[in-house]
Formats: sequence, C-alpha cells, structure tokens
Amino acid sequence: MSLEAFSPSRALSLGVELELQLVSTHDYDLVGVAEDMLRLTDGLDITGEIKPEMTDSMIEISTGICDGHEMVLAQLEAIRAALSGIARKLNVGICGGGTHAFQQWGERRIFDKPRFHYLHELYGYLAKQFTVFGQHVHVGCPGPDAALYLLHGLSRYIPHLIALSASSPFVQGRDTGFQSARLNSVFAFPLSGRAPFVESWSDFGAYFDKMTATGVVSSMKDFYWDIRPKPEYGTVEVRVMDTPLTVERAAAIAAYIQALARHLMIERPIRPSEDDYLVYTFNRFQACRFGYAGTYVDPESHTHMSVGEAIEASFGRIEQHAVELGADGAIARLRAEVAAGRNDASWLRESLQPHGVLPEVVMAQCQRWMNGEGM
Repeated sequence: MSLEAFSPSRALSLGVELELQLVSTHDYDLVGVAEDMLRLTDGLDITGEIKPEMTDSMIEISTGICDGHEMVLAQLEAIRAALSGIARKLNVGICGGGTHAFQQWGERRIFDKPRFHYLHELYGYLAKQFTVFGQHVHVGCPGPDAALYLLHGLSRYIPHLIALSASSPFVQGRDTGFQSARLNSVFAFPLSGRAPFVESWSDFGAYFDKMTATGVVSSMKDFYWDIRPKPEYGTVEVRVMDTPLTVERAAAIAAYIQALARHLMIERPIRPSEDDYLVYTFNRFQACRFGYAGTYVDPESHTHMSVGEAIEASFGRIEQHAVELGADGAIARLRAEVAAGRNDASWLRESLQPHGVLPEVVMAQCQRWMNGEGM
C-alpha cells in the first residue's frame, strides 16, 4: 500500500480530540458503559463526534474544524454539557486525566470493534494497558512539505506540552513520582516515539513504502508517534498530551499549539536537523518525570534550563501571534499557571492530601469536568 496523497487544508485550522474516563458513581472505578453512552448520544445536536475507544470504559470526543481558541472551547463545552447530562441519567461519572488513579488493567474489556480486536490480538495485554487518556490536536497545513517542517519544529516543544498537560501521577493505586506516567504506557508500543527525520513528502513516501514492504505497517494509523502527519485531513497531529481535567485547559493548550505553529510557519525561525533529536528522548523523559522542574536542553545551543523556563521563553516568542489569533487571554492563563508551578498533576496530588483516598480524588475529577470548572 502506497502513502496516500496529502490533502491540503486551511493553514492553522484546529481540531481537538479528548479521550475521557467513564467511572461508576458507586466506587469511582472505571466502568464498561461506553456502548450505553454512545447509544444515547445518537441525535445530539452538537458539532463534532463522540466515538468508542480501545476499551469499553473510555470514549473519545472531537471538535469539528475550528478557527481558533474561542471555537474550540465552545464546541468542547457543548459536547461536555450534553455528555454530562447523559452520564447523570446513567448514574455514571465522566472525567479527564491521563490515567485512572486506581483501575486494574486486567479487568478491562476491549470495545467490540474489528480494529480494536485486531490490536488486542497483535499487542496482547498492552492493548488493555492502553486504557490511558490523551488529548490530540490537529493543525491544518497548506501542503505536505509545510506539514513536515511543522512536525519537526513542534518536536522541540514536546517537553513544554507534556508539562502543561500532565495529569497522570497515579497508576494502579500508587503515586508513580511522574507528572505524566501515561506516556510510559504509550512508549511500550514498538512504533511510538519520534517520527523519522525527512523534510519532503516524497522522502516520507519512500520511508512509508519501505515500512509497508516489511509488513510491519499498513497505514498511518499504525504509527503511534508523538507527532504524526495525517494526510487524509491535511494536518499535523500532536499526540503527546494527557487529557486535561477541564475543557478550558484543553482549549488553552490547543491555542498554545496553534500560536506555536503560526510562529513556526510565518517566521521560519529554525532550520530542522536530525541533530535536534539528540536530546529529544532526554527532554521528553525529564518533562514526564518532573514537569516544570525537569531539565530542558536546547537542541540547537545545548543550553540547559528548566522546562518551566523554556515554556516561559516560548510564551514571549508567541505573544503577538496569540494576540493575532485571539488567544491571548487563554495563553495568559496558562502563563500564570506555569509561573505558580501549577498543572493538573499537582492538583491531583493536592486533592489526595485531605483524605488520602483515591476514589475521592476521582470523584473530584468528575465534578471538575462535568460541572465545567475553569482551568
């Protein structure tokens, strides 16, 4: 199978996907009610989609094609409100977060869909361990070579996005010590991590042909890269973020990505190089483990700074772009969070302190998401 042609899209348009947890309001463990939820969403008057995911205790929501932050937030908010109403009828909770705090992966059931069964047969227990929850953001690109430039440019900001979205400190009832433990589950898949360094679509097509010739892949869906091109949509898809605890934070992170993309596409401030990836895995780990306090190594100058300092520097670079995109308010709120050292991982740990009981943390997560609380 050859790589499909890249379908150009409107530059800097946005699409956002969020994987969400479905939990019982009895014990706040994950519960397999995705099919019931999806059946009740038929006929909802919303823009976007609500779809099943790998196991039957999770669903994915997505916006339509959006101009920017305001439209993303409005569409996510409408879906949130509709889903929350359905969940209350079913006596079910919905929440964000990159991992469920205490679920046992062996108890999960694969959603009854051919591709999910195929992945379960291929990857074995990893498929059930993939009951983790991420935010994906699509950025529209006018052409395939521009998409590859954007992919490599945004790769420098992977640690920033991990720290800003981190919301998975707990796994199977234990504090992992990580800000984002979710990405450890993703990294277990053989075709995860970074995309290959190619700068033209013809070279990417040659790489894809070699991979399909091996029989290892059959489509772009088989790549679980942190950032990947989506030729059928004409986008670059950023996949590294945990699902935030609120739609407001999810929309703000999408706005940050859009402003970074505008900075990269208009100013062309970098010349991508394979050497950029020398520190990629190190920076990625530092952000997952320590969040804002992690060490970030600039791939060009080799300067060392904290991830938080690197994020602050990026806010300065995109400030005018955020204004032009109408996202300066959302970026200012993110900036205040970074300055205070706050993210969703810290909120989750703080929520555990009063009682030390993880089901109450999940209950608070549900209240935060379903009630439409702010960042």
